[in-house]
Amino acid sequence: MSVPGRNPHLGGGPNLVNIEVMRNHSELFRAECMRLISEADKSCKRLQNNDNKQLDQRVRDIQFLKKELELKLEEIILDIDVLIALQSRVEKALEACKDPLRVTVLCLEERMKRLPSERLHDEVDRELLKEREAIEGVASLLQRVIEQTTEQIRLNRSAKYQLEKDLKEKYEAQCIDNFCASMTTHSIENLQHHCQCVCLDGLTVTPKQWENISDINIAKAEQQKNNSLSLRALVEALLEQTSADMQKQFQATTAAFQQNVQEIKSAKSQMEDQLAKILLEFASQQRISGDLQVAVTENEHALGLAQARLALRRQRPAKEQCHDPAQSRLLAEVQQLAFQISKLREAVAQSEKEQRALVRCQLELQKNIEIKANSLYIDEVICAQHREPIIIHNF
Repeated sequence: MSVPGRNPHLGGGPNLVNIEVMRNHSELFRAECMRLISEADKSCKRLQNNDNKQLDQRVRDIQFLKKELELKLEEIILDIDVLIALQSRVEKALEACKDPLRVTVLCLEERMKRLPSERLHDEVDRELLKEREAIEGVASLLQRVIEQTTEQIRLNRSAKYQLEKDLKEKYEAQCIDNFCASMTTHSIENLQHHCQCVCLDGLTVTPKQWENISDINIAKAEQQKNNSLSLRALVEALLEQTSADMQKQFQATTAAFQQNVQEIKSAKSQMEDQLAKILLEFASQQRISGDLQVAVTENEHALGLAQARLALRRQRPAKEQCHDPAQSRLLAEVQQLAFQISKLREAVAQSEKEQRALVRCQLELQKNIEIKANSLYIDEVICAQHREPIIIHNF
C-alpha cells in the first residue's frame, strides 16, 4: 500500500513537507528580523537624535546661564575695583586728617605758653577746640567707613567666588555635554577603557534646583552690587561733606586768629602810643622839676638877700630904727619869698610824685607791651607757621 502524495522515488528520504514548512518559517523569521533590525535602527537613530537635541538644549541653557553669570561677575568685579579705589580715597582722607589735627593740638599747646594774664579762653581757643573736635570726629567717621567698605569688599569677593565657582562648574558641564553630543558609537570604544560609570544618584538635583542655584548666586551678587552702590553714594557724600566741614572750620579758626592778631596789635599800638606820651610827659616833668629847683634856689637867694638887708638895717643907730616903707617892704618880701619857697618845694615834691607815678605807668605799659608782643608772636608767628602749610583739599 502506497502513501498518497509521496514520491516513490524518495523512498525513506527526508520529509519535504516539513522541510518546506521549516524553510518558510525561517524566511518569515528572517523577514521579521530584518523588520526588527530596521525598527531598532530607526528607534536608535531617533533616540540618539532626541538625545542630541536634549544635549544641545542643555548646552544652550548652560550657555544662557553662563552669560548671566559672566555679566554679573563682570559687574561685581567692577564694583570690587571701584570700592577698592574708594577705600583708598578714604584711607588717604584719614591720613590727611593727621597733620591738621597735629597742628591744631600744637597751636593749643603753644597758646598755653602765653603769660597768665593773657591765658584767656578767647575766641581763638574756642575755634581751635571746635577744630580739634571736628577733625577727630571726621577721623573717627572715616575709620568706620573704612571698616564698612572692607566688609562690603569681603562680601563682594564672596559673591564673586560663588559666581566663579558656578561658572567653572557650568563650563565643565558644558564641555561634558558638548562632548556627549559629539560622541558616536565608534568614539566610545577608547573611552570605555578610561572611564568608569560613577553612580551619582544621591547627588543629583532637579532642573529647577539646578537653575535655582545660579539664580541664588546671581541674586546674591545683585544684592551686594546694590549694597555697594548705596555704600559708594554714602561714602562720596560723606567725603564731600567732611572735607567741606573741615575747610569751613579751618577758615573760621584762621579768621579768629586774624581777628585776635588785629586786636592784639591795636591794643599794643595804643599802649605804645601811651608809652611814648608817658615818656614825653616824664621828660617834661623832669624839666619842670628842674625848673622848680632853680626857682627854689633863686627864691632862696632872694630871701637870703632880703634877710641880710633886714639884719643889716637892724644895725642902724637907735634913733634911725624907723619902721619905714623900706623896712615894711623888706619884711613883706621875706614873708612872700618864704611862702613862695614853700609852694615851690611843695611843687617839687608833687613833681617827684608825678614822676614816680609816670615811671610806674611806664613800667606797667612796658610790661603789658611785652606781654602783648609775646602773645602776638605766638599767634602771628608760631601758630601761623604751623598752620601755613596746611591745605585741606577735597577728599
